[in-house]
Amino acid sequence: MRVLIACEFSGIVRDAFIKQGHDAMSCDLLSSEVPGPHYVGDIFDVIDRGWDLMIAHPPCTHLAVSGARWFKDKRTEQLDALDFVRRLLKSHISKIALENPISVISSKIRKPDQIVQPWMFGHGETKSTCLWLKNLPLLVPTYIATGREPRIHKMPPSKNRWKDRSRTFSGIAKAMAQQWGGS
Repeated sequence: MRVLIACEFSGIVRDAFIKQGHDAMSCDLLSSEVPGPHYVGDIFDVIDRGWDLMIAHPPCTHLAVSGARWFKDKRTEQLDALDFVRRLLKSHISKIALENPISVISSKIRKPDQIVQPWMFGHGETKSTCLWLKNLPLLVPTYIATGREPRIHKMPPSKNRWKDRSRTFSGIAKAMAQQWGGS
């Protein structure tokens, strides 16, 4: 299966699909943190290259409700971010999963098909992650972890906080590759 991982610099989801034997490539405006098939540039440069599945992680800066207090000052940026999400969802790829935290996508485009937590996939942490799905089944939890700490929410301010908060948990990435890689 040919898999495009949109807006991913970490390589976590891409590498989970590669480990399952798929032809996967990540794409981001940033270089990949780890070696592997990666396109640096605009996702729309490569989106029409015959992919079977796309996992998209659009930037949540102007979408996540955790930043709602700044929405009034970022109306144009939010409209642009929502347009980006719509373009991803309307792409001609037959199977799509779009991932984002609790966000205005739910009220401005549509409700998510599923909300997952890292603790459902072996990580003792909380971080609500919404999934908007096209022609894919819901993810089935793989390992319910005990101890549920909101580590991501409690991260102190830092230069790379946004990057650290945006990485997909490896257990979720592995479940995506195992469960959607054969669907």
